[in-house]
Amino acid sequence: MSLIFYGAPMSTATITEAVLNELGVPHERRMLEIGSNGTQSAEFLAVNPNGRVPALVHDGTALWESAAITLYLGETFGVERGLFPPPGAGRGRAMSWVVWSNVALAEAGGRLAAALPHGAQGNPGGMEAASVDAANSDAAGADAATGARLDIAGLLQVLEGGLGQSFLLGGYSLVDTHVSSIVGWLGMMGIGTEPYPAIAAWMGRCWSRPALARMMGQG
Repeated sequence: MSLIFYGAPMSTATITEAVLNELGVPHERRMLEIGSNGTQSAEFLAVNPNGRVPALVHDGTALWESAAITLYLGETFGVERGLFPPPGAGRGRAMSWVVWSNVALAEAGGRLAAALPHGAQGNPGGMEAASVDAANSDAAGADAATGARLDIAGLLQVLEGGLGQSFLLGGYSLVDTHVSSIVGWLGMMGIGTEPYPAIAAWMGRCWSRPALARMMGQG
């Protein structure tokens, strides 16, 4: 089996890295720079014509988009490890949470990142959110940030309501790995979990996982 993971520091590829670490699947790790010498190189564009990380090549088949990669790795390697549900209602819930976290929660987070000063924590340029246009006024940026924060607050209430159990699907799964990684990114931009006790407790359970603690340099 050949499995190649393409990532970049401080990017959405950290989600895929966390999933791979949790699965413990042997893979080759290729870290790139964001830009012409890395993600925009001809070599990488042959893997992902979008020029973004993460990307994965499994036995010659290229995949991109973190949500798609998490779902693929889950169904390919996670079921037998007890980290992803088999086909059925549980699989449907898994797909819903992973896709929601990207198209709703991460989208709002991307708007907040783009409203932050370039280089600020949470928007170092590597998260691949749009950089702040230098022509934008401070007031426009503040308005955009306020709107994004309001949207994030509403979405975190959705997540809070979905945590009526220890983890999103009952027992720990790659869904928790994926969604908690996005919530952790929001935390880098000052979005705390204090107003959301279920999320705060869940994040503690997620990030105490040995595989994730090692990734964070804590174990």
